[in-house]
Amino acid sequence: MQSSKPTHVRYLILLMLFLVTTINYADRATIAIAGSSLQKDLGIDAVTLGYIFSAFGWAYVAGQIPGGWLLDRFGSKKVYALSIFTWSLFTVLQGFVGEFGMSTAVVALFMLRFLVGLAEAPSFPGNARIVAAWFPTAERGTASAIFNSAQYFATVLFAPLMGWIVYSFGWEHVFIVMGILGIVFSLVWLKVIYSPREHPRVNEAEFKHIADNGGMVDMDQKGKKSDGPKWDYIRQLLTNRMMLGVYLGQYCINGITYFFLTWFPVYLVQERGMTILKAGFIASLPAICGFIGGVLGGVISDYLLRKGHSLTFARKAPIIAGLLVSSSIVACNYVEVEWMVVGFMALAFFGKGVGALGWAVVSDTSPKQIAGLSGGLFNTFGNIASITTPIVIGYIISSTGSFKWALVFVGANALVAVFSYLVIVGPIKRVVLKEPPAKGGNEVTGNLSQAHS
Repeated sequence: MQSSKPTHVRYLILLMLFLVTTINYADRATIAIAGSSLQKDLGIDAVTLGYIFSAFGWAYVAGQIPGGWLLDRFGSKKVYALSIFTWSLFTVLQGFVGEFGMSTAVVALFMLRFLVGLAEAPSFPGNARIVAAWFPTAERGTASAIFNSAQYFATVLFAPLMGWIVYSFGWEHVFIVMGILGIVFSLVWLKVIYSPREHPRVNEAEFKHIADNGGMVDMDQKGKKSDGPKWDYIRQLLTNRMMLGVYLGQYCINGITYFFLTWFPVYLVQERGMTILKAGFIASLPAICGFIGGVLGGVISDYLLRKGHSLTFARKAPIIAGLLVSSSIVACNYVEVEWMVVGFMALAFFGKGVGALGWAVVSDTSPKQIAGLSGGLFNTFGNIASITTPIVIGYIISSTGSFKWALVFVGANALVAVFSYLVIVGPIKRVVLKEPPAKGGNEVTGNLSQAHS
């Protein structure tokens, strides 16, 4: 490192996080875009499709704590690269399930979606970990919002493309194209990603700016790897009221996310009578609004922080306002004109984007020694919604014959999240962890400056 005008390598790192998260969510959404055609070809009902949608979530949730520990133990670069390659390979293989009979195809598809979820488990704890290492506290809300907004950009960029592929070539090809793209990106990742101390392009001035302002630059330093999961640390986080409120809020926010990732294109085709090609393009419009809202939420939060507002206010205000707006999705039940349906969906997704600031909390509040594990625990709770939401909506559609109560369910998630942040979370403050008694009883204060939610 040489001292001179500060470099801006951290923005390249953020670009990589944005791109990998875009691919991540595009691979999750493949099944949603292919869902209606796949359902028809395989002859499966709404409940079965709901369970297939949920397969990702079962493994994704189960893999969060082990994935977080792997990140802490072996570092973000290698674990994340292996994660990208593996989930992409399983995505490719989904394109060949149609070669089997219906029963075998359903089982194979469920298992492959399960394996995709398991392989993707380290991704968001890895994002939070890398942001915590590369970005000062006052830049972390925006950085977290940018990588998190990639979930919307994935739909903007890939939903029309995937809809066209399904329409022109068949649903199988969506999985093959997206999987190959991910495999290629895993090789790019290995060439670009390093820790701040080891990156060949970062200079001393940028490194000092990061280190002096809250960046955990030595998170992946060799010789300081965790020996294994710290179960007492997990117990302490699970008994912290603030964190429990954040976990509940993230669960509800992800309930909204997984409606859009699973049933939304099916809603457009089956409830609103669109072709899959049109649905692919229409699905991108709410996603554009979600992307704008996602970036805006982080910018507003960091702006409020810089203007001297408390961390509690700076993080909570965008979340509560955004989720109140997101509950407007219920209004789609009372309009018939297509553009109004799309408009309310776009408004709801914009609000959800503004309010989706949970990962900034994790980057700000996680202790250096268990940053991956803390993010994994947070994501475990949040992604229980990836299991429950597709299944609950599948049963609602099967029993009522329409999506009306499904949209009420999604809107209710937004309001419960508002309640969580208003009533349960309370003031956002630094978490202090104590070493387990066997370790000697010394208190360890994690780099938990600035929880956000």
